[in-house]
Amino acid sequence: MATRNKVIQFPASKEPAYNAVADREMNYIGKRIAEARNQAGLSLVDFKQVLEGHGVSVSTAAINKWELGGSSPNAYQLLAIGQALGIEPDFSYFMSTGAQPELNREGLRKVAEYKADLIASGKYKPRAAVIRYIDMPISNLAVSAGTGAFLDEGNFEMVSFPENAVPKGADFGVRVSGDSMEPVYHDGQIVWVQQCERVGVGDVGVFIYDGEGYLKIYDEQEPCAEDKEMFTDSYGVLHMQPVMLSYNQKYDPRVISAHAGFQIVGRVL
Repeated sequence: MATRNKVIQFPASKEPAYNAVADREMNYIGKRIAEARNQAGLSLVDFKQVLEGHGVSVSTAAINKWELGGSSPNAYQLLAIGQALGIEPDFSYFMSTGAQPELNREGLRKVAEYKADLIASGKYKPRAAVIRYIDMPISNLAVSAGTGAFLDEGNFEMVSFPENAVPKGADFGVRVSGDSMEPVYHDGQIVWVQQCERVGVGDVGVFIYDGEGYLKIYDEQEPCAEDKEMFTDSYGVLHMQPVMLSYNQKYDPRVISAHAGFQIVGRVL
């Protein structure tokens, strides 16, 4: 069936579009930092000390360079600057197209005082998030190393995890061993597995081959002429030959021999 390329149209913005190049050329962020610092009555030395209290260690020369446009603070430094100067957590303050504040500095100070009173009353605090934990079985045998006896009850330990950290459908977890699945899966990482007997081509699964466990991508190929008999069932149907692939290109595909045991443990979620 023929398909059409769908063109997605975004509605025209009612506000003027932000232009980073234009703001950088006019040194807008630097000027706003200098303006807020001066309004707060802070010298460069004073401002340096205030920033240190927010985890930013910079020299007065570096601050001066920000204000003159010779360099720009990084994202974390900009957040600290906003906190140090009492700027509301709204990046529009540092944007030339941002809305102008409805209150002057004195008005903002009174709002801050009222906010502090509300917090102190304890009546308007949000409820603390409740994190639910669940116990999940984790195999003591790392994939790509060991006997591959993942389903033996004695090879599991129960570990608690935040409920939202465990994918739906997971039956157990295993630890990755080695770098064959880099950069997607890392040595020591826990991956979650849904136990099953079949996986699709392209799925990442946990397999037992010739007595050892593997975390690999499942693939298939037509058996070569000399192996076709081994992959033909009693009804004369030829089955594809499994192949295990790695994300890390320095590892060659592992073609499954018909003479060695091969078992699908489950699909990685």
